[in-house]
Amino acid sequence: MKKTIKTLAVIGLAAALVAGLSSCGEEKKSDVKKIQVAHTSYYKPYDFVNEAGESDGFEVAVLKEVDKLLPQYEFVYNPTSDDDLLIGVLQGKYDVGTKGVWKTAEREKKYVFPKNPIGASVIGIVVRTEITDKVNDLPSFAKYSGKLVPIGAQNAMYNVIDEYNKANPDAQVNLIAGDSFEAQAGDAYVWVTEGRYDAFVDIKLSYQNNVEKEGAPYESFKGKLTYIPYKGIPTWPLFNIKNKEFADAYDEAIQKLIADGTVSRLAIEYFGEDVSALQ
Repeated sequence: MKKTIKTLAVIGLAAALVAGLSSCGEEKKSDVKKIQVAHTSYYKPYDFVNEAGESDGFEVAVLKEVDKLLPQYEFVYNPTSDDDLLIGVLQGKYDVGTKGVWKTAEREKKYVFPKNPIGASVIGIVVRTEITDKVNDLPSFAKYSGKLVPIGAQNAMYNVIDEYNKANPDAQVNLIAGDSFEAQAGDAYVWVTEGRYDAFVDIKLSYQNNVEKEGAPYESFKGKLTYIPYKGIPTWPLFNIKNKEFADAYDEAIQKLIADGTVSRLAIEYFGEDVSALQ
């Protein structure tokens, strides 16, 4: 009888320990905060949904590495549109959004930007191939004519060229802004080809997708136009205005990933070059 009671007591103690450990595990799990990450579903290779239906892309891959370094958070990925991403992060539907975003003064009023970017995109000029013996960068373009396709005043590219002009007072390009004017790529390619303008500011990836790729919508311009890189522009994740603490945690993690070469490795994997090094 005493042996039976002793056995039952041991079993009871073991059960209590198991229950305690289980409760502790549940408590720890409940301490993990889910982070809703929005990303565009089509902007290869930055952010997209792959053939397996999974969130993919350079920026998504970097955020997955960030997640590994932040055990207090669990990232949940939400492929979506540009508009839903921007509005959703602004209103708190998403905690963070990523889509190859450039930093602007207007956006800094609406979102939290971390201290460290997530990557970079290459910006440059598209010129007629026939003038590349005279034009190979912005200063030589300025000397040639400086006739640039107008850029919308609210476009982040306008700020990039404006900064170039301020830094190069003796080699300025003709920067024309319009409150509502925004040249579409197809029109700009035609205008440059025909000589109405001599250059169009474009993102390297956009030019590659629009002109250079097989079956591209403006493939007919291949050979007639040439892309000349200017510089890498940092791209940033956007955080909801109330998520400063999370943005700080992201900063700590991304600094480690930059230092150990992870960001460079992923850039080469997705872009074929380390775009971050071009900043």
